[in-house]
Amino acid sequence: MSDSKIVLTSRCVFTATDGEPFDGFVAIEGERIAAVGKAADAAPYIEAADEVFDLGEGTIMPGLVDVHTFFTGWALRTLGADLSGAADGAAVAAAMRAWKDAHEACPGAFGHDLPENLLDAATEALEAEFGAVPAVAFTEGAGTCALNAAAREHYGFTPEACYSEMVWRMMPEFLALPEVRAQYTDYMAMLNARGVTAIKEMAFDDYYGFADEMERREQAGELTVRVSMMSQPVGEGANLDYARAARDRFTGPFVRFSGFNRMTDRGVWAGLAEMIEPYEDTAEEGAAGKTVVEPPEWDLIEGELKAIDAEGFRYSLHCQGDGAVRHTVALYDALPKGADGRLAHRHAITDLENSDPADLERFGAMGGICEVYPQILTLDKREDCLSMMRTQIGEKRLEHSWNRRGMEDAGCTVCCGTDLPLLIPSIGESIYSACGGYFDDGLPVNQGNTLTVAELLRAWTYGGAYDCLREDDFGTLEAGKYADICVLDRNAFTVDPKDARDIQVALTVSNGKVVYRA
Repeated sequence: MSDSKIVLTSRCVFTATDGEPFDGFVAIEGERIAAVGKAADAAPYIEAADEVFDLGEGTIMPGLVDVHTFFTGWALRTLGADLSGAADGAAVAAAMRAWKDAHEACPGAFGHDLPENLLDAATEALEAEFGAVPAVAFTEGAGTCALNAAAREHYGFTPEACYSEMVWRMMPEFLALPEVRAQYTDYMAMLNARGVTAIKEMAFDDYYGFADEMERREQAGELTVRVSMMSQPVGEGANLDYARAARDRFTGPFVRFSGFNRMTDRGVWAGLAEMIEPYEDTAEEGAAGKTVVEPPEWDLIEGELKAIDAEGFRYSLHCQGDGAVRHTVALYDALPKGADGRLAHRHAITDLENSDPADLERFGAMGGICEVYPQILTLDKREDCLSMMRTQIGEKRLEHSWNRRGMEDAGCTVCCGTDLPLLIPSIGESIYSACGGYFDDGLPVNQGNTLTVAELLRAWTYGGAYDCLREDDFGTLEAGKYADICVLDRNAFTVDPKDARDIQVALTVSNGKVVYRA
């Protein structure tokens, strides 16, 4: 263990315990924060330091905690043969054949960055080349794919639905590949460069052997990101035997297991969310009176929740419509509580694209956690999104969308996720979207529903640590906490949210070591 002494100074130190930043310093000794204070008290620590970083106006804050990430989805984007330069179907098949020949033990043949204009040609070529061997070629970003009949049968997904929850049958095969396991180093480096020092990782079912890689890396001292694993059941129901074993197995400073995650409904804009009132769009045959196209498995969810809560684990339910939020709040409210009326375990709701304020009040009163995507508006232009939502739910209910203000005011613990790789962590884009209320084109929505910069930064830090059951270890700048620190390249409190998108990370410290410096 290093006992080096580092001091960070800045005119903008945000501890996430106080509401406003101050001119001060953070002193680090080994893996812990030794002191945090005003600039006038920094001299003794600076004199004793091995290294001093004067960050000027840069914002010193706790390391970011991303509470909704998928390494499995990120790995898909570079899985297998590189097809970006393929000119035709034959070239796709040849590149994937070469990859398969080099990976004889892998049951399937994989490729990435397939040009979308080659989807049909690649499908034909993979059928001819691979026959009974499953072959899958993903486009850039893994939004869709070409695959042969053997892959459809073996893996059970289609080009129309090849997102992470659907490709789980592939995971035991690609997560075992040495290059995928080695890729976790690049994954952590990317997160560190974004200021992230802790994540809550969605690990499907029992993580298909990849938990062994987490254990190996922790024991080898290779981790620069603290990982709280959440099992997302896709191939089976919630596996409590695995959860108990994982909780006992992972007790170190970097890797923990905390519970389960499950989807309920899907996007409001697509008409797939469960709403309290029926959708207004009746143009589609059979649409009148519907509240959701694909009803969530509420009976399954209720049974799992009771069993999970009884075992002391936490449950995060991914809800996008106000009806799904209401249903989930009612399920949580029926659980045993403490004398103060708050939930005994830290159950959460993820996303909350649309939510009724009354349900937020009810959830806050029981100590609920809201895991939001603060950058989500940056994915769309305003009217591309809102025109569909207006058609589906109307203008009045649209006002209840992305209501982070209501969550904060109701007393919910708000924390931040990206659904990575859907979004890549960015404080600048978070301020732009969650504090400014801006879409990608700079046009706003529901600006009364936004957070202040201080509230957002606290959600990205303390809120995430609380969500991961680790607030005693990190999430605030306090003496004795792990030295997990993010430094932004400017004072985040003085930037107009509309001009915040280009805020960058200047320095990241994980466990007392500088792991990224711009």
